[in-house]
Amino acid sequence: MPGIPGPEIGRPPTVEPDGGATLLGWLARMRDECPVWRDDKDQVHIFRHEDIQRVLSDHAAFSSDTVGRMSGGERQAPRGTLLLLDPPLHGKMRRQISRVFTPGLIAGLEPWITELTGQLLDAVGTDRFDLVDALANPLPVTVIAGMLGVPVTDRELFQAWADQLLSTDPEDPESVRRTEETAVTISSYLQEFIDERRREPKDDLVGTLAAAEMDGARLTDEDISSFSTLLLLAGHITTAVLVGNAVMCLDREPELFQRVRKDRSLVPAVIEETLRLRPPFTRIERVTTRQTEIAGESVAPDTLVQVWLLSANHDERVFEEPTACLLERSNARQAAFGHGIHYCIGAALARLEGRVVLNALLDRFTQIQVDPDAHLAFHGTNVYGARHLPLLVQRATEFS
Repeated sequence: MPGIPGPEIGRPPTVEPDGGATLLGWLARMRDECPVWRDDKDQVHIFRHEDIQRVLSDHAAFSSDTVGRMSGGERQAPRGTLLLLDPPLHGKMRRQISRVFTPGLIAGLEPWITELTGQLLDAVGTDRFDLVDALANPLPVTVIAGMLGVPVTDRELFQAWADQLLSTDPEDPESVRRTEETAVTISSYLQEFIDERRREPKDDLVGTLAAAEMDGARLTDEDISSFSTLLLLAGHITTAVLVGNAVMCLDREPELFQRVRKDRSLVPAVIEETLRLRPPFTRIERVTTRQTEIAGESVAPDTLVQVWLLSANHDERVFEEPTACLLERSNARQAAFGHGIHYCIGAALARLEGRVVLNALLDRFTQIQVDPDAHLAFHGTNVYGARHLPLLVQRATEFS
């Protein structure tokens, strides 16, 4: 890959120990000095907003099928794993899923999500609690389980599975083995409910998918299982991280926190600015299908491309004062949920849950502060959020 700077720059920093400050500094340097970079594994990283939008829009040159292409065709992603599908199959699957995952369905969930949020906060018995354990993790898992039609009482199982998948180290054979076992366990768990819906149809999401057809044939069990797994895990992680990140953003600017408390119409803007500043996933992957160019640099076919969403969202060429939390800015171009045909199908649900949670916290607590004495442990380089977020709160009188 002549012309593309090589691995002497070093690996991307982790989010720890400074909560991402070093990583953001590294990304800013790369945008300015090295917008296309090849690491020591011959993967190409891109950092500028313009280049990222172009790559995510050009699915002919930049495939989402990283599993199939990087394995030389030996392995194939299940059709229900939308993130790893290319057209035309992606469009066919997405249309089927979109018929049941509609804006109307999402909007209709708000009363239930509001009630559930209240129940989870009712169970908080002290003036110090972990936002992730008490609310940010159980809420989205319960919502998605309810939509799918699997028992919400199994949410601890879902959380354990998500933790395993998030902690996978692709360079550690034992870690990879545990992850493969987890995938088999999830599939076996879901198969029971797919079989039930085949025998006795229901109008939950698993039941609707079991009755759906594509090209004149029913979706396979693997299709349904893989999409359900995607919702349970990716959907849960997205909202859980978003909720914690929104509180962290406001915690760093107490005056802004008070402003939002007085004017709740700003809550949607807080969610959007949080998504820009701290997108749940820092990067996603594509693989080149042919010899192509990125920002004038030639890239060989079958090259894995790391697309840095976090960097796109901090690109000074698009966002003024990119590290500041500015609620007045337009975030129409922020990339937290991707771009193009793979724009996150659960984006509306994540936004809704984020708004409901933030309003509920402001209703119940007159003061909210991240515990300054707590050590915050973060997820790995790919997920941008704290594993736990201890809060110090003062309850409103009506909730005392």
